[in-house]
Amino acid sequence: QVRLVESGGGLVQAGGSLRLSCAASGRTFSSVAMGWFRQAPGKEREFVASISWNGGSTGYLDSVKGRFTISRDNAKNTLYLQMNSLKPEDTAVYYCAASRRMQNYPVSDFTSWGQGTQVTVSS
Repeated sequence: QVRLVESGGGLVQAGGSLRLSCAASGRTFSSVAMGWFRQAPGKEREFVASISWNGGSTGYLDSVKGRFTISRDNAKNTLYLQMNSLKPEDTAVYYCAASRRMQNYPVSDFTSWGQGTQVTVSS
């Protein structure tokens, strides 16, 4: 089991940038895929990005491709999401998640969740 704590959210103007971090505790971080999800008010939680256990494979929601970059530092047990060119529609609570697998698919195998961090993008 892995415990996840997100940080780095906040209020930013459209076009700005934020970097989210997710600190993981537990021995399994470096051996499982990790991901970021988000949930906007009144909407279901959606997949944003994922990364395999060694960073060799990544995946993104179409609407964030070219703007967001997921990365991980297994030595620091930390997952990152660099978000550039932010848009008001990116406003949501962002959640870090750990998979049961080494590979970053299927999305349904992400079963451990952090408490979330709020990202608000003003127009």
